[in-house]
Amino acid sequence: MITLNTRQKINKPKIRVGRGIGSGKGKTSGRGVKGQKSRSGVAIKSFEGGQMPLYRRLPKRGFNPISRENIAILNLEKIQSYIDKKNINPNEVLNSSSLKKLKLINKNSTKLKILGTGELKNKINIEADLASKSAIEKLEKIGGSIQLKK
Repeated sequence: MITLNTRQKINKPKIRVGRGIGSGKGKTSGRGVKGQKSRSGVAIKSFEGGQMPLYRRLPKRGFNPISRENIAILNLEKIQSYIDKKNINPNEVLNSSSLKKLKLINKNSTKLKILGTGELKNKINIEADLASKSAIEKLEKIGGSIQLKK
């Protein structure tokens, strides 16, 4: 008894369009009759017949994640320059609400992060959400303190 090979063909032959009526893809080569889409060199990407296309109806989002938290960053050198300009009193506790009142950080920021670029001369108490290791080191070295909110 002979069994035929029933495996699916791996290499299917390419359909040759426009090769006669008997091929099933002859004459108009499966493009219908007349009209813009039957012509060569036509690509109508996202065209919706004059209706405002979907990509133009939706708002622009780009690289702005919706759920991003606005974290205000503040370097030690910036804090020192504010102290020198007499914007910040080094004897008071420095926190995000006091900085927002003085308009030194954006009012939309939800958290405050202290970074360690630059040097501080005055000792100061800071209340922040986040801080870098170098900032904590430098603050403790001059006798200041930083409380991190959990």
